[in-house]
Amino acid sequence: MKTIEAQNKSGFPLVEIPLNKGDRLHIQRGSMVYHTPSVTLNAQLNVNSGGFGGLLKAAARAMASNESMFVTEATSNADGGIVAIAPSAPGDVMALQCGAEQYCLNDGAFLALDGTAGYNVEAVKNIGGALFGRTGGFFIMKTHGTGMLLIEAFGTIREIQLNNESLTIDNGHVVAWSQSLDYHIHTDSGWLQSIGTGEGLVNTFTGTGNVYVQSLNIETFAGVLQPYLPTSSN
Repeated sequence: MKTIEAQNKSGFPLVEIPLNKGDRLHIQRGSMVYHTPSVTLNAQLNVNSGGFGGLLKAAARAMASNESMFVTEATSNADGGIVAIAPSAPGDVMALQCGAEQYCLNDGAFLALDGTAGYNVEAVKNIGGALFGRTGGFFIMKTHGTGMLLIEAFGTIREIQLNNESLTIDNGHVVAWSQSLDYHIHTDSGWLQSIGTGEGLVNTFTGTGNVYVQSLNIETFAGVLQPYLPTSSN
């Protein structure tokens, strides 16, 4: 996937992706801004299986997380095709190469994936933590194969490299991480302390690999806006 980014420094990135004949690209539902006539878009269930069972799995996953039931597949029937996409919130877009290194993605981090690579949707390891946490869902996306992955973030993306180390990060700021890392979603100091500090769930990573964090937490930002939003009167 060769990407051409415009206005990335403005906080409102627009990414143009050239496609040759037969190229396939999976993009986040609703992220398309424009495309050339040679490009067609088709909806696919955002799960690992099809049919009615896949539909039920996709619906259950959508209810338990912030992800859509569907993902869009862009295909070009001629050389010189272009599809332009943009993230759902102001912030950065980053390209990661899948191959020797594979990645896990938090809710809302996926923007695009080259057709030569793929992904699986899996439940988080400690689903009890996700059940009672305020941020993060039951599922994560795990890449496989070879290709380019685009991740999106609310705010600035920072890469943190771990070398046989551990680091605890507010889960609302976690965008993606290397599959070589072990992760554990939990409360930092018990539920009472979490309520007092306002941190909610955290994610502790251990091992060697990279973690990608976003500078802003969309749920915290929504709380800041809440007092200024109109409410319906009875």
